[in-house]
Amino acid sequence: MSKLSPADLDRYIFSRTGAENDGLLVGAGYGEDAAAIETDDGTMVVTADPISLAAERIGTLGVAIASNDVAACGGVPKWLVSTILLPEPDVDVLDDITAQLDAEAERLGISIVGGHTETVAGLSRPLLSLTCMGPTDRYVPTSGAEPGDAVILTKGAGIEGTAVLATDFRDELEAAGVDTERIDSAVGFFDDISVLPESAVFAPVATAMHDPTEGGVLNGLVELACASEVRIDVEREAVPVRPETVALCEAMGVDPLRILGSGALLAAVPADEVDSVLAALDAEGIDATVVGTVDAPADEDDCGVRYDGTHYTGGVRDDMYDLWE
Repeated sequence: MSKLSPADLDRYIFSRTGAENDGLLVGAGYGEDAAAIETDDGTMVVTADPISLAAERIGTLGVAIASNDVAACGGVPKWLVSTILLPEPDVDVLDDITAQLDAEAERLGISIVGGHTETVAGLSRPLLSLTCMGPTDRYVPTSGAEPGDAVILTKGAGIEGTAVLATDFRDELEAAGVDTERIDSAVGFFDDISVLPESAVFAPVATAMHDPTEGGVLNGLVELACASEVRIDVEREAVPVRPETVALCEAMGVDPLRILGSGALLAAVPADEVDSVLAALDAEGIDATVVGTVDAPADEDDCGVRYDGTHYTGGVRDDMYDLWE
């Protein structure tokens, strides 16, 4: 499993968007996880996201990931439409999933307003597809980063991936000698998946925001840089990684910067706003670090991310995919 290349997205997705509509402010584009639609009452942010892995907490993660995309555009997630596809008519599995959806939506103040549920032959695990919507006073795109901006990362790399490793691969971690208390602590990372609090801090000043998901923080940086047509320089030691993430990733042979990254938020912020933003995040109890700088590219081939001696200009495959194969 991996994301399509930018070229394939342009050819098969972004060039085939149906009828034009005057109300569309921001539509489909590389790195843009949500659309902006003009309404009589302001701007509405709309996004859709699937999730099929992370079997233990698929409903909890589904709500958090979909609402994160709205929040990362400066929106306030309000409404959710949920499609649940099951490999077989198992009411116990359905009970678990819908209980998780309900609890997380309630916690985040989101109403589940509709959807669809059915069984589908050929599926090996449940599949969710969630559409989330919410209003914004200031839409913040992925594509708005400007030379001179600082890139700030909240919390750390691999938050979601660490929690999923701790649940879906607990037996393997214990066999590899990872301490039980450390695994239990990592399970608690599920409580950190939402980025709604930090999005609200960034929204008034950020030039760009993006929540890293598949491919981790590294892929999130690449998507932000390429969407903005800039170069971002990042030093490996600048990216915060929690001790639990280090331990679990070492045991499973994956890179913390290349695993499911929900829970972190990337934001490009003008240099003169950095200190006040970091202070505001600290006041909210949110860890945040400047991990890179935005520069003008020397040419179109220079767009992307310079990280750990390599220049990344396309999608980064998530290291965790191989663990499920």
